[in-house]
Amino acid sequence: MNITKLGHCCFLVEESGKRIITDPGAWTTAQNELTGIDMIVITHEHADHFHIDSLKIVLRNNPQAVIVTNSRVATLLTEQGIPSTVIEDTGQNTVQGIPIAGFGVSHAIIYPSVPSVMNTGYLIAHRFFLPGDAFVEPHTDIEILGMPMAGPWMKLAESIDWAKAIQPKVCIPIHDGMLTPRAWIYTLPSKILPEVGIQFDPLEPGETRSY
Repeated sequence: MNITKLGHCCFLVEESGKRIITDPGAWTTAQNELTGIDMIVITHEHADHFHIDSLKIVLRNNPQAVIVTNSRVATLLTEQGIPSTVIEDTGQNTVQGIPIAGFGVSHAIIYPSVPSVMNTGYLIAHRFFLPGDAFVEPHTDIEILGMPMAGPWMKLAESIDWAKAIQPKVCIPIHDGMLTPRAWIYTLPSKILPEVGIQFDPLEPGETRSY
């Protein structure tokens, strides 16, 4: 599996000859230039994960791409005349030859008075887990974990403890597009996670790793 960080929570995942984009949000533009995309995975409706104008550009450049998301985002897509495949909590399906499984129901609480939205974490090809904006427990073996770094719904200590509980082989930082510079936020997980046998592998936008 090759994983390229485009920015924030937007990645290009290449597996078994397929090219998959995750969470094409408003804080990244690199997805707008890509071609040969087979699948687009969207965890929830917030604009840093789901930006309709960018998504339309991606679909114009990749009319063959299939969108995988939850029913709430699917409703928003239907309003725009865009079809999608729904996979939600406990659901699984093989899309474009790639196994996709859904985990979780709700976005983490930002503040009690702020309405929550539906959030689905996705396990791609039994290997790479993107949680969206929630510390969902997938209760299955995870090889590569997208690990949130910052946001109004979380603190870094929670993310570290969540990663330690899941025990992946590798953590890739996500949800860090609002941080400039970013290197300082990586210091603590770079120290703590290797102590429990987890590789912490920060990618900068444009960087690719093979796993």
